[in-house]
Amino acid sequence: MGKREREREMSRKKILIVGGTGYLGQHLLQGFSEIEGSPYDVAITYYSSAPQMLLDSFPHCLAFPVDLQTGHGFDEISVTFGQPDVVVNCAALSVPRACERDPASAMSTNIPSSLVQWLSSFSDRNTFLIHLSTDQVYEGLKSFYKEEDETVPVNVYGKSKMAAEQFISANCSNFGILRSSIIFGPQTISPVPKSLPIQVQG
Repeated sequence: MGKREREREMSRKKILIVGGTGYLGQHLLQGFSEIEGSPYDVAITYYSSAPQMLLDSFPHCLAFPVDLQTGHGFDEISVTFGQPDVVVNCAALSVPRACERDPASAMSTNIPSSLVQWLSSFSDRNTFLIHLSTDQVYEGLKSFYKEEDETVPVNVYGKSKMAAEQFISANCSNFGILRSSIIFGPQTISPVPKSLPIQVQG
């Protein structure tokens, strides 16, 4: 490998998409892959199994099984992929009714404590964490909310995402939080069932 190739390799940014087999995660993966001469090395995490169709479509992408509740699997990422420059956390228990049925799982999955703990294990703590939150941290009494509006989540999903925002704010120094509304678009390479989120008051 020549000097120019080594410099190019060293300048490549490592992107980790947590929850990369979900709807948003797959679209992010596809978006990165479509950048011509992409200066990124991209890896994803999955929970139960990585769809073979997705892996076949992106053969240069590394896929790691990770349990967000326990943090099992992050150490393998450290060894094989290394410290990412950017982490996009798309993983969540995001169906409000499922959160209402199992609040404990909603909290332990949606508050990324194991992810933040893993990122804190690196001596260089410059990884930028992008965390996907939701507009369900608001009360839902009007159409458009501003960032500085009071957060009054009315269901378990909203409460878990609000708790996640607070946890990240208290424990991370380099992060961005995106409060999305309904995410829609074309179907993914590996089809993902999409259910329209309903605000369930508890």
